[in-house]
Amino acid sequence: MNMLSPIRREEAAKTAPASAATQPSRRWRRALQIGLPLAILVAAGYGLTHREGPANAAPALPVVTVAAPLVREITEWDDYVGRFEASRSVEVRPRVSGQLTGIHFTDGQIVRKGQLLFTIDPRPFNAALAEAQADAASARSNLALARTNLARANRLIADDAISQSDVDQLNAEVRAATAALAAAEARVRSRSLDVEFTRVRAPIGGRISDRRVDPGNLVAAGEGAGTLLTTINALDPIYFSFDSSEALFLKAQRDRQAGRTTGQQVEVRLQDESDYNWKGRVDFTDNAINDHSGTLRVRAVIDNPDNFLTPGMFGNMRLAQGGQVSALLVPDAAVRTDQARKQVFVVAKDGTVAARPVETGPLVAGLRVIRSGLTAQDRVIVQGIQFAQPGGKVTAKPTTIKPKAAPAATAIGEGQSPAASQATLAG
Repeated sequence: MNMLSPIRREEAAKTAPASAATQPSRRWRRALQIGLPLAILVAAGYGLTHREGPANAAPALPVVTVAAPLVREITEWDDYVGRFEASRSVEVRPRVSGQLTGIHFTDGQIVRKGQLLFTIDPRPFNAALAEAQADAASARSNLALARTNLARANRLIADDAISQSDVDQLNAEVRAATAALAAAEARVRSRSLDVEFTRVRAPIGGRISDRRVDPGNLVAAGEGAGTLLTTINALDPIYFSFDSSEALFLKAQRDRQAGRTTGQQVEVRLQDESDYNWKGRVDFTDNAINDHSGTLRVRAVIDNPDNFLTPGMFGNMRLAQGGQVSALLVPDAAVRTDQARKQVFVVAKDGTVAARPVETGPLVAGLRVIRSGLTAQDRVIVQGIQFAQPGGKVTAKPTTIKPKAAPAATAIGEGQSPAASQATLAG
């Protein structure tokens, strides 16, 4: 039995339909509260994915520049430092003693062989020569008398008017007079030489030093103990002396045994020069290696027609190791150092980078000589090497290796000369 009052039943009847009608709207509100944020997140994620899509794609390959090694004929050299020396050097000393009366040269000038340099007072020697000539005339007269007496005796001996002993005595007198005349004539020649030696002449051509004795002084003759008048150095040709190590000497010997030596040509650069302007050849190698330094003394002869070079000057010399050889050249920046090894990066046809250990040589025209480890067909990375990694891939851009032009000569006093190269391009 329904215990509700009529009023309450009427109110319940009014409110029941309203409660049933409001239940769907509450569910929609809850769905909107959950679904709308999800829809916003999904939409934001979709937009973000579409905006950042290129950044999530695979990265582009680095671009490097590659080139095949330059193949050129080169001449390799060994570097040395040495000094110039006179090809001949003479100390001028008098050969007779006397008073110096004249000097006939200017200190430091170039003199020719036979040129008059000094004059010694010749009067005592002229007198001695006249005395010797008189002695020779007397000896000549005695010989003539002895021969006349012998001829007279030979005519008398046929008539037995003279004994044989007297004839023998006359023959002895002729022989003695002949010897006396020879001695007198020798003294004449000796005194003539003394007179000639009073005029001191240059024994060789070259640059003369300053005079060591002024006119009016007495000079003494004598080998070693004689008065030093001056010195003369022959300058054309001139010598260049240097010391070679035992290792380089052995290398030259091996090359000579193998027939790879075409001639030991040398080129010399002075301290104020950047190019090797002086040419010559090796003409002497010492017969033993120095016990203390372990080096071998070697000498080159160099033409010096203008007498520009002078003894005592230093020079940088390069000695040709042999004939021309074919070499592979790459930019020096393309060579990487991995601890004690040298290596270059090469690119395969598929773009893969590989490291190649190489044996390097000297610099030639700004390029590094590669002795082994590369072929002429390899593609070497010459630019962008910092972007390449062994085993990775790159995009290769081809180029051509070109040698650098030789530097211009540096004038005197304009900074320092560049270091000497160890090889040059042939031709």
